[in-house]
Amino acid sequence: MLEAKLTQGVILKKIIDALKDLVQEANFDFSPSGISLQSMDNAHVTLVMLLLRADGFESYRCDRSLPVGINVTSLAKVIKSAGSEDAITLKASDDGETISFIFESPNQARVCEYELKLMDLDVQQLGVPQTDYDVQVRMSSSELARICRDLLNINDTVTITAAKETIRFSAKGDMGSGSILLTPGGIVKGDDDTQTPGPGVGTTIILRNPTSMDLSLKFLSSFTKAGPLSDSVNIGISEGIPALVEYPIGEMGYLRFYLAPKMDDE
Repeated sequence: MLEAKLTQGVILKKIIDALKDLVQEANFDFSPSGISLQSMDNAHVTLVMLLLRADGFESYRCDRSLPVGINVTSLAKVIKSAGSEDAITLKASDDGETISFIFESPNQARVCEYELKLMDLDVQQLGVPQTDYDVQVRMSSSELARICRDLLNINDTVTITAAKETIRFSAKGDMGSGSILLTPGGIVKGDDDTQTPGPGVGTTIILRNPTSMDLSLKFLSSFTKAGPLSDSVNIGISEGIPALVEYPIGEMGYLRFYLAPKMDDE
């Protein structure tokens, strides 16, 4: 038996909105400790990981571990009808063929219930080792979205270079080149439609070894759709291994993306 109520249902709306263009079908793994997801994107280039801890829900009951296969595209259509202030409750039985989503307005003047058919998905879980990245950056999520948007006008590849106390995002194309340099301590406020302006987030850089990496701007830009989940984003890079882009979800968990570096044609 599964029953989980999230008072701030908008969190789930934002998560699904961030996933819908990357993941078409996925197993949501429900357990007594919370909800997790691990899935490759549709092109099998990006690994997506989600964690929502049970104590972040208003109420949470899951008697045993339960993999729930869901068509994310269909879920995105359903959850779009939930209001931004609605509470969302998920219900499913251990041997059921559907999962229910209940949307309740704050005064319960409007209650909507939808059912989605479950899918039997054969998904192999990948072991993701803990990594001490050569470069760890915490920065404004709205700033990352802006960087991706601006540099994508120049090329579809971004070079991230970290040295001393700076991190540089740069791109070169037929029309020319562009770069954005960030230094620790600078406060960036949300100034576009991906983030509500707030007190701002400073850039923090932890550098173990100077590092440079080329990443696909197409995918990095797609990750920034998770920006509304958090004022800040954590980036980890080390030469030769996938980069980490993590959006914390308060104290509740995180949404992580792992993206392999782009290699030279040689």
